[in-house]
Amino acid sequence: MPTTVLQQPPKLGPLYRAAALRRSTGSTLPDRSLRLDGVRVDLPRLAEYDRVCGFRLGDELPATYPHVLAFPLAMALMTADDFPFPLLGLVHVANRIDVRRPLLAGETFSLTVRAEALRPHERGTQLDVVATAAVNDEVVWTDRSTYLRKAGKPARSDKAPRAEAPRATAEWRVPRRIGADYAAVSGDRNPIHTSRVLARVFGFPRTITHGMWTKARCLAALEGRLPAAYGVDVQFKLPILLPATVGFAAQPERTGWQFAVHDRRTGKPHLAGAIVEPDCADPDEGNRAE
Repeated sequence: MPTTVLQQPPKLGPLYRAAALRRSTGSTLPDRSLRLDGVRVDLPRLAEYDRVCGFRLGDELPATYPHVLAFPLAMALMTADDFPFPLLGLVHVANRIDVRRPLLAGETFSLTVRAEALRPHERGTQLDVVATAAVNDEVVWTDRSTYLRKAGKPARSDKAPRAEAPRATAEWRVPRRIGADYAAVSGDRNPIHTSRVLARVFGFPRTITHGMWTKARCLAALEGRLPAAYGVDVQFKLPILLPATVGFAAQPERTGWQFAVHDRRTGKPHLAGAIVEPDCADPDEGNRAE
C-alpha cells in the first residue's frame, strides 16, 4: 500500500467543510495510507485532555490520546475524493486500542492512518480506520475504529430482552459542557456533540457525548490498575444524552477487566468493554477484504 507522507498536520477547518459537502462516490476504499513524522505532544493540550477525561498528569500518554493526534489524518483520509462514503453518514460503533508499550509525552513519533476491511453488515456496510504510532520505526500503539454506514431501515425482528445492567461500582455525573470540552481538546467538533439544534437535525433530542470520551473516562477510572502493555476493546451502544448520570461497572477477570457504562436510571447500555492481552501482530498483516 503506497504511503503519502505529510509535511504538517492537516487543518481541520477545511476538512469539516469538505465533510459537509461530500456525497457517496464509490464502493472501494483508498489503497493508500497517510503518514506524519516528527509528531510531538503539546503538553498544555495534553494536560487539558487529562482534565476533561479524568486522567492524572504523568509522563505516559493515556492510551486514548494518540487517537486525538491521529484524528486530523483520519479526517483527511475520510474526506478525500477516493473515500467511498460521506463522513457525516458514518457511525462509530467500536474501537480497539493496543498499547505494546507506553508512549511518553517527551517522545517523538510517527503516525500512520489507513482504511481497510470493507465488509457487509446486517444494517449496511462496515469498515475500519486503522492508526499506528511508531518510535524509530517500531510500532508501539495501534488503534482500530470501526464505522457503520447504514443502508435503509433494518429488518424487523424479535428483540432479545435487554440484559440487566451490571452493578455499578461508580456513578458519574456527565455535564452538558462535556461535549464542547472534549471537542476543544480532541478537535472532533461534530455538531451532534456541541449544538443542541444540530443534534436534533441528526435525530438526537439533545447533544451527546463523544464515544471516545466515554472510553477515555473508563480508562481513567482504571488508572493504576492496568499493565504497561494491554489491549482495550469497546463497543459503543446507545448514546449518552447530555446532561446525564451514568453508572460505571468494572469487574477484574483472569486475563484483564470487563467494564461497562449504563444509564443510572433505566439501565440502558452506553458502552461495553474489556481489557485484554495486547495484539502484537504486524499491523500491516491481516484481512483487508474490499
